[in-house]
Amino acid sequence: MNDGGKSYIPTAPKQRQLLALLLLNSNRVVPIQTCVNELWGEDPPDAARATLQSHILQLRHALKSVPGVGSLPAARNILETRDGGYLFVTRPGDLDTEKFTGLLRTGKELLKTDDRKASDLLAEALNLWRGPALADVRHGPVLRRHVVHLEEERVTAQEHRIDADLRLGRHRELIGELSALAVEHPTREHLHAKLTLALYRSGRRVQALDVLQQLHRALRRDLGLETSPWVHNLHQAVLASSASIDMP
Repeated sequence: MNDGGKSYIPTAPKQRQLLALLLLNSNRVVPIQTCVNELWGEDPPDAARATLQSHILQLRHALKSVPGVGSLPAARNILETRDGGYLFVTRPGDLDTEKFTGLLRTGKELLKTDDRKASDLLAEALNLWRGPALADVRHGPVLRRHVVHLEEERVTAQEHRIDADLRLGRHRELIGELSALAVEHPTREHLHAKLTLALYRSGRRVQALDVLQQLHRALRRDLGLETSPWVHNLHQAVLASSASIDMP
């Protein structure tokens, strides 16, 4: 809900929350009960459904103010009332989430044939992010699941782009980014393995071994787990300076 750089997103917290829920389910009917659960959880007020209708009306008035919409009837055609729920109509390319998902899908396919193009597309996907998912929106139980999924997709895109960059020999350039990710995700084995490889291939074998030791301690401390066999094999390869982990 932006036009010409001006935002028409409502400032009221529950209206922003409801708008986020509808947009993340664009072109699909969101049941009334799902909206109620998101806005009020397991203990909604007696007037929850009436208040929900009021929030929908306010969202339509906000839509009406957008120059590309311009009227309440047009807003009703975008934010539709359906049997048992509401549907927010969007066109292909309207939402950054859809652009991100499309770029991620294409980038993953290109990993099979062209690392340079894959890296560029995945970087383009990641550049759509402007901070954590729904950072300025209150999260109820439904949106929390969406946020977890979006953040996982973001890290997945980053991991795939890093894979491509490692194969392109960009080890030194990746160390800073991977170090920050390893701190953010202390028990994510694949990220620590990539950081280990980047350090090892940059001639920093001792630091590479230290990364694996930190991973081992974090897994035992936080999850009560040991590192996976393939991480153990990587550790042995670094110790032995094995040709198997040299630049491909």
